[in-house]
Parts: sequence; structure tokens; C-alpha cells
Amino acid sequence: MTNTGNDRFVAYYRVSTARQGRSGLGIEAQKQAVQTHLNGAKLISEFTEVESGAKSSRPKLAEALAACRVHKAVLVIAKLDRLARNVAFVSSLMEAGVEFEACDFPQANRLTIHILAAVAEHEARLISQRTCAALAAAKARGTVLGGFRGRAGTGTDLAKARTIRTAQAKQRAIDLMPTIQSLQSNGVRSLRSLASELSAQGIFAPRGGNWSAAQVRAVLARIGALGPAHIT
Repeated sequence: MTNTGNDRFVAYYRVSTARQGRSGLGIEAQKQAVQTHLNGAKLISEFTEVESGAKSSRPKLAEALAACRVHKAVLVIAKLDRLARNVAFVSSLMEAGVEFEACDFPQANRLTIHILAAVAEHEARLISQRTCAALAAAKARGTVLGGFRGRAGTGTDLAKARTIRTAQAKQRAIDLMPTIQSLQSNGVRSLRSLASELSAQGIFAPRGGNWSAAQVRAVLARIGALGPAHIT
């Protein structure tokens, strides 16, 4: 297993036909590869997609990515060749901001599969390399690079950063809602109780560690779901 610094994983399997899905053909081999790769590391959950690789709709992949964001886990797949050639998968993974590992290609990362799936991304990488080379040449000529040059972040810079943080927080709130709604349907209503249950399930709070009632309130408020739950 590669060293990602994370000990939480969500597995994603795919078979091409409904017949394979019913028979388990291919799934068992993928599960065995994942278990061997993880070597005892914690597997949060598993998702199996039964469809053609040519299709762009992948609901189970969306659920797996949501689980990764909720648990701050790494997506693990058995075979990279089942996924890397599918542009829809690559786009979903890149936009999700989720790290992943492939059992048959441990060195792979999000950039690697994007290059495999889209030549345009490879060209962007080459442009970046040329830019670095140009900066290195400028530095060799004595040009001062980096460091503080008397320009703090502008109001626009700060606004963009806030927008990104807000979007990320809202997405995680959306990802968390099925878990919260399930708890509420089982009688866990107060904010404190919800916080306790989320922590007990091993779901990290926004800044890590255990949840507080205030953090649960903030999650519910982000998507307008703050209802009768109250601090008790």
C-alpha cells in the first residue's frame, strides 16, 4: 500500500454487465485485490457499479466519492484500466478533489489518470514544465523570484478564497445529510446527540476531531435543513 498518510479507505468496484453483477464474476477478484492492497487498513465502505464503462452516469461512483469526502478517506480501486479510459470517471474524480489508490498501479494519482484519459491535460503539464524552465532561466539571470514584493492579497483574492471555502463546506454538508437524516429518523434529534453520533461513527468534524453541537448546526444551516433539532 502506498503511503498517503491516510488510514481510511472507500472501495469502488465496477462490472460491465448485469449478469456479471449477479454472478459476482469479477467482483470477488477486485475485492481480493483491494484487501491485499490495504493490508489490514480500515475499509469504511464498498460500492459496486454494474454498467458499461462507456456510460457516463455512475451513481455508485458519486456515492463513493461522497463517502470519501464525509470520512476524509481515500478511494481505492482494484484495476486502473477499468476506470482511467473513461473520461466521465476522470472528470468526476478530478472535480471531487478526492485522493485515490489503484491496486494494480500504486504510483498512479489523479494527475496520472487525467493524463492517460486526456491528451490536453498532458499538454498543460508540458506548458507548466516550460514555465518552470523559463522561471529557472530568469532566476539564473539574476531576476528575483517569489517572496513578498509589497503586494498583499487583494479584496478580489480574498473573496475568491472565501467562495472556494464556502463551496467546499456546502458540498460536505450535502454529503453528510443522508447520514444526519438517517440518525434523525432513528430518533436522534438534538444537535448534541447528532454531534455525538457523528463522532461515534468516526466521521471527522470540519476541522478534524469530534463534533460539537455548533458544528452540526452550521452544517444544517448551510443547506437550509435546520429544523426542530436543538441543543440539550
